[in-house]
Amino acid sequence: MQIACLQAAGTPGDVEANLAALDAACAEAAAHGADLLVTDEMFVTGYDIGELVHELAREDLLARVAEIARRHAIAVVAGLPELDGAACYNTAALVGPDGALLARHRKAHLFGALDRAVFAAGDELVTLVDLADVRIALLICYDVEFPESVRAAAAGGAHVVLVPTAQMEPFGFVADQLIRVRAWENQVYVAYVNHDGREGSLEYVGSSSVVGPSGEVLAAAGHGDVLLYASIDPAVVAEQQEANPYLADRRPELYGGLTRP
Repeated sequence: MQIACLQAAGTPGDVEANLAALDAACAEAAAHGADLLVTDEMFVTGYDIGELVHELAREDLLARVAEIARRHAIAVVAGLPELDGAACYNTAALVGPDGALLARHRKAHLFGALDRAVFAAGDELVTLVDLADVRIALLICYDVEFPESVRAAAAGGAHVVLVPTAQMEPFGFVADQLIRVRAWENQVYVAYVNHDGREGSLEYVGSSSVVGPSGEVLAAAGHGDVLLYASIDPAVVAEQQEANPYLADRRPELYGGLTRP
């Protein structure tokens, strides 16, 4: 599977501008031969926009994303707000190249007051879904900073962990160091797709990357709007998990106490 990762500043609060940018990115990615495009966290509306996110979530944003995916015949993981009753979730939705909804992950680990003031927490540690011959795990931003999340993805057979992100200063070390560790300790691909630029009170670090199961950085960005491309090969995951058998060598019977508060 060929994936494209869209790092962008976006236009906070302007759904039409962001969907236009998504449309253009999908056209470019599809022309490049990509099977799947991944946006950053809350790309469709913007992330640090306060209560405006609830108003924008009243529109059927998922249907708009699905139409773009279908028109370009490319699967899309889009970051967007999702209303469910009175609750608003920070969601990463995966739609197939035919526009069908395949999976959604609601951010499980809320980051500080910024998230908690606006969003409800999802109740799934990780979301797994198969697309073609690749098992995909969906996480969002802060989720990946908990080792349990990526370990659960790997234990569930994931080949790649897709992480739409809005990582801000002063936490650039997460993008620079932790993502390689998560890929290495689980022998899976990790695609960390970050926001860039300034938005509200936040300055984003950019530094999106795709890291292979050996910890090798396959594609990386600094600052600026960019599409990163990488190939996801399940055979490479199998080879690396055999060569570096962290998963096989675990002793879960010793770990029970780690789940206690």
